[in-house]
Amino acid sequence: MSLVRRCSRSACSRQAVATLTYVYADSTAVLGPLATFAEPHCYDLCAEHSERLTAPRGWQIVRLSPPETGRRAPSTDDLEALANAVREAARAPAPAPAPPAEAPNRVVHQGDRPPRRGHLRPVDDSDGTAFTANR
Repeated sequence: MSLVRRCSRSACSRQAVATLTYVYADSTAVLGPLATFAEPHCYDLCAEHSERLTAPRGWQIVRLSPPETGRRAPSTDDLEALANAVREAARAPAPAPAPPAEAPNRVVHQGDRPPRRGHLRPVDDSDGTAFTANR
């Protein structure tokens, strides 16, 4: 196994120098220095492909380059935007609101909702409501 990571672009065998990640919630592509470890949802790019990178319409690219390339170092605004994007992506989705409570004596008939295969459904029972497997 080779210790040198290669460009993720098909038919490119050059050495990777940058890592591309996407923040879908913000429609942002983040191109930075080569990550320490290869991640499954990141793309390693060679110098040529990282320079020619474009984003889809409506997306923005945040380029974080290492100081030794001669390009500008990331500003504090770039780093703060990246940190905020990572925090937003890591934030758990808000729980869905609980459905309104139904009347306790209401009987759900099969015509009210389509049955879901393999799930439980309420049926009218003389002792109360019982649950059976829907087949």
